[in-house]
Amino acid sequence: MEPQLLHGVADSVATVVIHHPAKRNAMTAVMWRALPPLLGTLAADPAVRVLVLTGEGGTFCAGADISTLRGSPREAQSLAVAAEEALAAFPKPTLAAVRGHCVGGGSQLAAACDLRFAEEGASFGVTPAKLGIVYPASSTRRLVSLVGPATAKYLLFSGELIDAARALRTGLLDEVLPEGELDKRVAEFARILASRSQLTQAAAKEFANGRADRDDHWAEQARASGDTAEGVAAFLERRPPRFTWTTSG
Repeated sequence: MEPQLLHGVADSVATVVIHHPAKRNAMTAVMWRALPPLLGTLAADPAVRVLVLTGEGGTFCAGADISTLRGSPREAQSLAVAAEEALAAFPKPTLAAVRGHCVGGGSQLAAACDLRFAEEGASFGVTPAKLGIVYPASSTRRLVSLVGPATAKYLLFSGELIDAARALRTGLLDEVLPEGELDKRVAEFARILASRSQLTQAAAKEFANGRADRDDHWAEQARASGDTAEGVAAFLERRPPRFTWTTSG
């Protein structure tokens, strides 16, 4: 099978799988280019409430396919940044499910997700210093926002890998699961996310990402949606809420 991004939707959860096992799921130029339009399609699908990004087999993503850097490193980097930004802008909750190596461009993609769960034994690295590449400013800022400047500098200056336990301590990961438990936990948590208010999630995602000019917009959305009344009623009636607001407004 050619290197590609596989995807499917089940129970309101879209799963995108980085599939290039011959090179530890390294991202080719074709794959980088394919991610933004795929995300656009999934974002517009009303059946999708959550997105899970993972890698085929025992590896998340070993980064960019180095052969893509031989022609135009700047173009290759721009493709990675465009894919990263499209993932960060996805309007619904995103979760990276990580096994094995999550390195270079793989770390860019994981960092662009809202949440990151990993299996014990996973390792993480940001490796441009090994190749003489200037890491993009937007990617650097995103990394710093997750792990703080000291850890970001450690990763960027050295290119060394850190294990899942250290990634959890620094804030790069949200949860670490024992071997064999990742899929179960990701499925369980994705179901939780899918059951919650998309209104709350969408507003929180914007606010957490630093947008500060839409308070009135979200206040109006809350007033018009009826989700708050439904949530309170469901709580008092001891039943699951039936939220109706969607990202399409």
